[in-house]
Amino acid sequence: MKTLTNNIFCTLLLVAISWSASFAQGGKSGGAKVSGSLLNEQGKPMDYATVSLIRATDSTVVKGALSNDNGVYTFENIRSGKYLIKASVVGYQKAVTTPFTVPESATTVTAPALSMHAGSTELKGVTITATKPLIERKIDRTVMNVENSVLAAGNTALEILAKAPGVTVDKDDNISLKGKQGVTVMINDKLTYLSAAELATLLRSTDGNTIKSIEIITNPSAKYDAAGNSGIINIKLKKNSQSGTNGSITVGAARGAFWRDNTSLNLNHKEGNLNVFGTFSRGDNKNTRDISIDRITRDSAGKPTYFNQLTRMPHVYHYNNYRIGADYDVTSKNTIGFVVSGYSNSELDNNNGSTKIGATPNRVDSSLTTVSTIDQSYKNFAANLNDRFKIDTSGQELSVDLDYSKFKNNSIAQYNTNYFLPDGSTPHAPQLLRNQTPSNITIYTAKVDYTKPISKTIKLETGAKFSSVKTDNNLQAQIFNGNSYVNDTTRTNRFIYTEKISAGYLNLNKQFKKTSIQLGLRGEYTQSNGNLLGSTPVDRSYFNLFPSAFINHTLNDKNEISFSYSRRIDRPGYDDLNPFVYYLDPYTFSKGNAFLKPQYTNNFEFNYTYNKSINVSLGYSRTTDVITEIILTEGQKSFQTNLNLQTQNSYSLNINAPYTITKWWTGNVDVNSFYLGFKSDSVGTGKLSSGQVTVQVKATQTLTFGSYRFEIRGDYQSPLTYGIYKIKPRYGVDAGVSHSFANKKANIKLALDDIFFIRRNNVSSHTLGNDFDIRQINDSRVGRLTFTYNFGNNKIKTREHKSGADDEKGRVKGAN
Repeated sequence: MKTLTNNIFCTLLLVAISWSASFAQGGKSGGAKVSGSLLNEQGKPMDYATVSLIRATDSTVVKGALSNDNGVYTFENIRSGKYLIKASVVGYQKAVTTPFTVPESATTVTAPALSMHAGSTELKGVTITATKPLIERKIDRTVMNVENSVLAAGNTALEILAKAPGVTVDKDDNISLKGKQGVTVMINDKLTYLSAAELATLLRSTDGNTIKSIEIITNPSAKYDAAGNSGIINIKLKKNSQSGTNGSITVGAARGAFWRDNTSLNLNHKEGNLNVFGTFSRGDNKNTRDISIDRITRDSAGKPTYFNQLTRMPHVYHYNNYRIGADYDVTSKNTIGFVVSGYSNSELDNNNGSTKIGATPNRVDSSLTTVSTIDQSYKNFAANLNDRFKIDTSGQELSVDLDYSKFKNNSIAQYNTNYFLPDGSTPHAPQLLRNQTPSNITIYTAKVDYTKPISKTIKLETGAKFSSVKTDNNLQAQIFNGNSYVNDTTRTNRFIYTEKISAGYLNLNKQFKKTSIQLGLRGEYTQSNGNLLGSTPVDRSYFNLFPSAFINHTLNDKNEISFSYSRRIDRPGYDDLNPFVYYLDPYTFSKGNAFLKPQYTNNFEFNYTYNKSINVSLGYSRTTDVITEIILTEGQKSFQTNLNLQTQNSYSLNINAPYTITKWWTGNVDVNSFYLGFKSDSVGTGKLSSGQVTVQVKATQTLTFGSYRFEIRGDYQSPLTYGIYKIKPRYGVDAGVSHSFANKKANIKLALDDIFFIRRNNVSSHTLGNDFDIRQINDSRVGRLTFTYNFGNNKIKTREHKSGADDEKGRVKGAN
């Protein structure tokens, strides 16, 4: 079936290319390209304004569009005639150009300049003006504009991500999109190449005040790496866009169970052809969580043993992040640049757990206490060199990125376990374990992208990429023998993993009068080697084709539909492949699986958009060899690992609706319903067939009164089944207020997360020999106070750059 699908898409792509070439040589143009720009009274671009092209003779609306970040709008294939442009945006007066003519033979026409003036409504002496909406729907993605959000102040990237439409962050900080795990996270369009645990560490150490927006792309094109079965989340960081010297400083404090603080500094200097920029952020985050586990194990005769485990896990996290770069305009068409970034983070966990063991639920035959101290450090250095060359004015462009990243992580852990009988006596000496786990990860990537407009309505995109990753994990385990610590040969080991991926892609875009079509094909060749010293290495090499197709059709100025398809791959995370054993206590541990295979997904999605704002999407995907977290038992011990299950079928319905009640009261409702069906005929000693319809609702209200902005957000998730897990409902409420002053250069924000302290992570499993209930209480009610001050000049916009090393980083642990 896979071969047939690939052959069909290859044939379609070749036919499309041949047809496009003949069209470019002999086809007739569908009309002229009309473009223009919108500015406000200060001469600054008006982005995301609603723009209409109107026939001057009868006032008929011909086409609609939105202005981009630079205030520029474009209408394709416009017939000859007399027209005018009408523009509107909340908080501004509507603006209309003088009539202009599109000549019969014209190919491009520039509409008259249009200036928009702020409209204000007096409400008890308060002036209301427009801001970019919190949730914004674009043709191929949903955008969460974090920069203007009160709730983002003082939060980390991971905490903000949990508030995004369709996104869920579970008790272990795994990220899901519309219920599906396997999300690829990018930062500034660059892959992160990190494991799930390392990605969580990275996002926890990214200050929310440095984030501009979060883009959610559920069905990426062939231009993107094929990794990520549920789509891509792209976190866009702020980049100062003014000339001269300017920047901002943010200082924040927060209080949950403990005090927290954060500070960030952004600087930018532009002079002539040179632009230099930098960001530094630091923070201390101390919190705690309590985990309670009730479980039952049974011996070969079916006799049960009852365990009641309670662990308190205080956690101290400190981070220092930096990012420094420069862009230099060699000529008006060629810009070179570099970015150096990194972090130095530390983490200290002091876990205190107790376990009661008995033959009946209320009987204690023995007990144990485990005190563990885990001291971890994470260091990263990354460098990017890039060159962007605009070959001509038609849009032909060539860009090159070279990336290098080095991660050095280290963990020193001490586990002390004492055993007790019911009378309080100790049957034997305590068990003392000590681990040291240095880990080194090196990543090299190189990519080149080329864009060529074949005609006014046809564009070709192509490119290639190579990445090389090496991870070296060395577990040095020791046990106390009564006199000193000695090497524990049963656990000490070293795991080295290498991976090389060579990729190329081709995208062909065709624009008709009301319809746009994009066909894409990406090929990736992967070579990997997992070597647990002392065991047989696991070698793999495989080549895959990843076709994609996108069709977008405008029914009229208010209604738009689209369909998309893509084939995706998810390779196992580096941690998931590492077969080391990590203990919570002598009866509970986790270990990797060096024999994990990649999983493959076919994604289909249909979208309907009303009035450029309300969006409804229907999705279906089928994943084979789905990588799934499983808990298995070995006698009285339970351990977590990952296995390849046979299939996962996913059905989803998403509705996102922004609305305006008055000029000062806006809102957004995001409703996401999905069904995840897992099926496997062989899991351990049993079979698995699970699934459940789940509904997620997120609602945000924003009220603006002059320089004051209020936000309140609520979320709810109904019961969810994921593989072997049954997850109880989750819900909570957040609120915040901000005030701008000092001519809008200063801003102070006060926010409270989880006001009623009701967000919980409660999970159970009663399948495949499992019988357990987990209750987790996080330090989720946190009050935050954040102050930001902007300084410097406001003139020229700097270049926004994307590099090529972010996919691989997303699979590493401890990254920033």
